[in-house]
Amino acid sequence: MSPLTRLSACFVALMMAMGIGRFALTPQMPHLLSEGQIDLTAAGLIAAANYLGYLLGALDAMLAQRPQQVQRRLHGGLWLCVLLTLASFWANGFWSHLLLRFGTGVASAWVLVMITSLSQPLAAAAGRPRWGALVFAGPGMGIFLTGLLALVSHRLQQTSATLWLIYAAAALLMMLSVWRLLPQPTAVTKTAIAPATSASRGIGRLALVYALYGVGYIIPATFLAQMANAQFHGQWQADLFWPCFGLGAAIGVWLVSLRRHDPETTRHWLMATLWLQAAGVFACLLGSGLGLALGVMLCGTPFLACMQLVMQRSRELAPHAIQRNAGMLTACFAVGQLCGPLLAALSSHFSGGLQPALLIAGAGLLAAGALAIQAKATDPAPCANADATTARR
Repeated sequence: MSPLTRLSACFVALMMAMGIGRFALTPQMPHLLSEGQIDLTAAGLIAAANYLGYLLGALDAMLAQRPQQVQRRLHGGLWLCVLLTLASFWANGFWSHLLLRFGTGVASAWVLVMITSLSQPLAAAAGRPRWGALVFAGPGMGIFLTGLLALVSHRLQQTSATLWLIYAAAALLMMLSVWRLLPQPTAVTKTAIAPATSASRGIGRLALVYALYGVGYIIPATFLAQMANAQFHGQWQADLFWPCFGLGAAIGVWLVSLRRHDPETTRHWLMATLWLQAAGVFACLLGSGLGLALGVMLCGTPFLACMQLVMQRSRELAPHAIQRNAGMLTACFAVGQLCGPLLAALSSHFSGGLQPALLIAGAGLLAAGALAIQAKATDPAPCANADATTARR
């Protein structure tokens, strides 16, 4: 089976696990609020439960060393995303949604870490690093799909329960279409768990950058649909913002994949994506349709590209510890994401809105960009030459 076929399967797996299993709460939030199932503070806590599950799933993924363990987590994560989304059809109220979002957080982290550790060495071995980069556009297309389905559901005046059922059916179809095409873990596990290199200090700095990124992006990513719904008073135009966010994220991954593959370029692009997102978060503070549109463009386009650049920088620093570092970075990212909704819940409780939380989120992204650019160009990058060579093929 060709590497392109297997990498395409990875793309679809991330499209399902992240776009539906992970981010389906965002387009559902206006429905859950309007139906009286939860309030805005409860929504923040449910989102936090999702990201707590994501943290625990990432930490557990770091323990998967044998091929069977990798495969069980990958397949288990895919099935859980489908089944827990289906179970959401019967959920009603705070606690049921909180427990189900916690479970999908664990499952989506398993899938992300395992797909990262399997797809990137496969693309590098095939001499096609850009194919591996484009795998990260999968979540963006998943967000685009969930947004379009939410738009159609809203136009047909369907309930949140019906939309959960539609999401579950779409997730099942995507999973079954790629089930037998995903890469096998046998060939990559040994390199993925190799001991840490002398680049550990650079990885530590990168982990801090990723944690700050998690805090910064997650508030608009979680509450964008609700902010648009409030701005447009429940009209269907509000449902356009989330699919545009996902489409922009997929385009951003493609644009970043065209860059020159070397450590200096990665570092500068990472800084740029973080600062663009900071500008997008501050634009959301304008409280207008124009501000939200700028937020979608400036937050959405660099969203997944930033994730791709962090993972690329990790491989440049420590090419023989891909799975371990992917799990560790994903865990740090999840810590930041967990702080974001809690911050939003506090902001909503004490100020009645998200403005203080957005200010802190934007400041965190500015700080992350500063840390990324301050990283020394002399940080170890043992695989940089190999990446540059394969990128020219």
